[in-house]
Amino acid sequence: MTQTVKTIAIVAGETSGDLLGSHLIEALKQAIPNVRFIGIGGPKMQSSGMEIMFPMEKLAVFGYIDALKHYREIVGIRNELKKFLFDNPPDLFIGIDAPDFNLDLELVLKHRGTPTVHYVSPSIWAWRGERIHKIKNAVSHILTLFPFEAPLYERAGVPVSYVGHPLADMLPEFPQRELMREQMRIPKLAKVFAFLPGSRQSEVRYLAETYINTAKLILQKWPNAQFLVPLASRETRTIFENMLWKLEAQELPITMLFGHAHDAMIAADGVLVASGTATLEAALLKRPMVITYKMSPLTYWLSKRKAYLPYVGLPNVMAGKFVVPEILQDDATPENLAQALLNLVGDKNAIAELEILFAHIHSQLKQDTAHKAALAVLPFLTDLTAPA
Repeated sequence: MTQTVKTIAIVAGETSGDLLGSHLIEALKQAIPNVRFIGIGGPKMQSSGMEIMFPMEKLAVFGYIDALKHYREIVGIRNELKKFLFDNPPDLFIGIDAPDFNLDLELVLKHRGTPTVHYVSPSIWAWRGERIHKIKNAVSHILTLFPFEAPLYERAGVPVSYVGHPLADMLPEFPQRELMREQMRIPKLAKVFAFLPGSRQSEVRYLAETYINTAKLILQKWPNAQFLVPLASRETRTIFENMLWKLEAQELPITMLFGHAHDAMIAADGVLVASGTATLEAALLKRPMVITYKMSPLTYWLSKRKAYLPYVGLPNVMAGKFVVPEILQDDATPENLAQALLNLVGDKNAIAELEILFAHIHSQLKQDTAHKAALAVLPFLTDLTAPA
């Protein structure tokens, strides 16, 4: 007897969502033999067997200004996808992050009888906490990555599962820094800095000049310093490379890498990182870091005005206090960034304390995330009653 094929529609809008989605797809394929995945995702989800209807990059915008520029195109994609899902209802819809896109879609699908799971809680603990009411109406279940998020949903009556963070499963608990430096042929006495300006083109445009000038200032203090700059795409590499030429800084000891962000952080004595998932990666790799960010003045003003917390970096959010410096927007001058990095990398006691704290964060987040997420999703795909 032929088993019915289950169809799961998934929408991911970021590189981090592509990773989450690919792991979940693999876990679900092991649990359900006949399952089809369709929707919006990236290369990892496609490699795991998902049929891509629209490229993920179309949704990867940041901030109010960027979103306004692409508003009509994004709305057009959502309307087209919505029509397809109305005409061909899936057995389950999973929205991975991208709340501004996914929650509206989940709302209408749920009301039409399609179960909806939202994977990755919007940052209701950081800003726009009122969204929890919309989330309650839009989702059948929510999967959270951080332990402090689940109680917020439980209190609001939203079905929730804490599943941990996949990066804690993937990244080594005890990174081999000396071995990595040997593999990268870095001199033993060199001070190594990993500079991560972000994965989006807009992020690199805002930060490239500042990062390069920060490297110049560090070199004045530590002439044996070397800089590793992982870049996520050819486009971001071109933006950074053009800025090197513009600043006549081609002779700086900067090695641009195509990807390999984890390798760069493992090898580094200190990390300069744009706020986002990369701050968590640096923490899981037990590296001292300085967090920075620049965006359009309007976007920054609106974000700051609505923020509940005094910090934006995930290591500080997880710790509930400032454990690493955050130097943002107008304060993010090369002078301030260089001084903060020099102070941190030169303080052995501070580094030892950070390593202990980051090891604790790692143990909290290591939950076999893909397996837990699949277990939370499976009841919607069987004859069992879905979670209440």
